Amino acid sequence: MDGAARKGSMMKKILTLALALAFALSAVPDAQAAKSTRVSVTGEIVDTWCYVTEIMYALGTAHHQCAVWCAAGGIPVSVKDKAGNVYVVLKVEGDGTNVANPRILNIQTHKVTVDGDLYERDGVKYLIVTKVANDQGIVNLTHDEYGIQPFGK
Repeated sequence: MDGAARKGSMMKKILTLALALAFALSAVPDAQAAKSTRVSVTGEIVDTWCYVTEIMYALGTAHHQCAVWCAAGGIPVSVKDKAGNVYVVLKVEGDGTNVANPRILNIQTHKVTVDGDLYERDGVKYLIVTKVANDQGIVNLTHDEYGIQPFGK
């Protein structure tokens, strides 16, 4: 086979492959970005790692310092509402800093009302907080209610 014939054969293979790929991709549904819902959530800012793993019972002053350390170290925080829903906070008030976010460090373990955009995927609730509308401070004030840390209840 001469050079022109090889080039023509190669072009046919490439064209066939491109058509097959285009056909396969047309059968795949378009990926859609998750849609957000505007929400207002009231609850306590919790240290997600300690809350989920129950290494420490992650609420109130009994857990405050650990919660600050975890957030400063990059552990995500969440808002836990009265009904037990946990919303993983991805961003706070337009701050581009997700790890050791100064705003989050200052409101760790506080009861807050936040406004933001809720995204849900695979059963997980993600929250982009656009405004901390109300900060009631730390409302779980006693260690007696939660026991001595790190052993929790």
